[in-house]
Amino acid sequence: MLGVLLLLPWHAPAIEPVDFFTQKDPSVLAEELLSRMSDEEILAQVFMFGWVGADPSPLILEWIEKRRIGGVKIFGWNTEDTLRLARAVGSLQEGALRSPLKIPLLVATDQEGGWIRHVKGTTSESPGNMAIGASGFPQDAYQAGFYIGRELAALGINMNFAPTVDLYTNTRSVLIGPRSFGDNPSAAGILGAAFARGMEKAGVIPTAKHFPGHGDTELDSHGILPLINIPFETLWNRELLPYRILVKERIPAIMSGHLAFPLTKAGRTPASLSPYFITEILRKKMGFTGIVVTDDLMMNGATTPAGSLSRAAQLALEAGNDILMFSKTPFLTDPVWTNLLATMQQNPQFRRRVQDAARRVLELKLTYLRRPETPPFVPKEAEVRKRVPDKEGQAFFLQLAARSVTVIFNKNGVIPVKKEQASRVLFASPFEDFLSQGRKLFPGVRTWRFSYDAPERLEIEQQNLRLQAQQVDTVVITCANGYGTNLIEALRTSGKRVIVVSVLSPIYVERLPWVDGALAIYSYAPESFLVALSTLAGTIQPEGKLPFKGLKLTS
Repeated sequence: MLGVLLLLPWHAPAIEPVDFFTQKDPSVLAEELLSRMSDEEILAQVFMFGWVGADPSPLILEWIEKRRIGGVKIFGWNTEDTLRLARAVGSLQEGALRSPLKIPLLVATDQEGGWIRHVKGTTSESPGNMAIGASGFPQDAYQAGFYIGRELAALGINMNFAPTVDLYTNTRSVLIGPRSFGDNPSAAGILGAAFARGMEKAGVIPTAKHFPGHGDTELDSHGILPLINIPFETLWNRELLPYRILVKERIPAIMSGHLAFPLTKAGRTPASLSPYFITEILRKKMGFTGIVVTDDLMMNGATTPAGSLSRAAQLALEAGNDILMFSKTPFLTDPVWTNLLATMQQNPQFRRRVQDAARRVLELKLTYLRRPETPPFVPKEAEVRKRVPDKEGQAFFLQLAARSVTVIFNKNGVIPVKKEQASRVLFASPFEDFLSQGRKLFPGVRTWRFSYDAPERLEIEQQNLRLQAQQVDTVVITCANGYGTNLIEALRTSGKRVIVVSVLSPIYVERLPWVDGALAIYSYAPESFLVALSTLAGTIQPEGKLPFKGLKLTS
């Protein structure tokens, strides 16, 4: 009998076919997918690249089809044509889905609302986070996240680097400003959590940023590593409080920032490259179980301290980041790839760290990219035309703008402005939307357009503003930056009534205590301008409150 059995042909047990869409629990399936991936495919899952131009470059397509990278990042330079962007997303996903395991890409962008709107084209402009902070309603945050997410989903974008929960601690910050919900940590956490819930409802993965907090510095980590000299106790109870709230609310992703806190155990190491911040604080102390994605590793705030891009990438993974994000596409043989792959194959500890990161990325994809509300991998142009812009969302953003408009001060009742006196009023702004809507709402008003930011033209534009003001009794002028403040100074001794409409951060009004009236709208979205003009006309009663401690109005 034994001899008969030995003569029978032997067959290896059949291997069960498995791919991304196999119906299994995400954690179980992630392990099975990992077991069938090469070292190169595992490492590639932690890479996320941007590309230059409207259409995907041949190089990024090579990374997708030859290396099987985990994600792509859409920047403003990719997005002027909405339909073209949708086609680009579809072609990138088609390349990813041709792989044997059919693992789709994370397609991410920065669509925070307000000032930061990387996906342009026909998408809606919105009042932004500081306007939400001024309204103070979590429902506004939820709806903003939902409608922004719904437009992104129509384009096939399945991940958004928002909400921004940096506090407006340092009001001189040029990077954060109106991107913040305000300076109250609890409010920022609550509003950020509501925004994230709305975005998830729309099918898009939200990502809170910039951990552990970018709000207490005037410096921009794109160009330099900011050093924030506060003790850990202050950081824990202030900047980290929104993240503590979001972790309890199970935010699925957090972006690490290129910021150093010398008074903490991390010293001068950027938080994005620091095991203390990513592993000890975020993972262990706060209990975060989602994925951590770096801010752009090509920023000087990361590469300068590390010494090179490939070294920054290795340090970021060792610190506990799961996705390495790059704004541009490196060559296939760039050291950022070859060095990491060699280290992974030679160092068992680093290999385990890469496998852990890839496992987290796969679990995130398996959890969020197989749902009924998951954005389409290949968007249909007819659906894009139908859903972008989102008409319901635009109506909501107008309501949000109306709830957030804030009167900073109103001396002698100069607000509202009487329409019948429009011929004696000048509207001045660098924004044509403000001027054109102003002409409609105030027939006969004079308008004058000046530069947004042109220091070399300041003197001549101050002269022109004085000449324009001579023809009127009241000047209504928008202010979005320091240039606007300097220009408005030309009216200090004019004897005219001056009303400032603050666009973006209202902090610039601090230098203009002598003006007669000031209101804040926090955004240059058309809806915000309409609300500002309606407030000036007296048809809207402003209810918003400054979402940070009072302005210090000094001469």
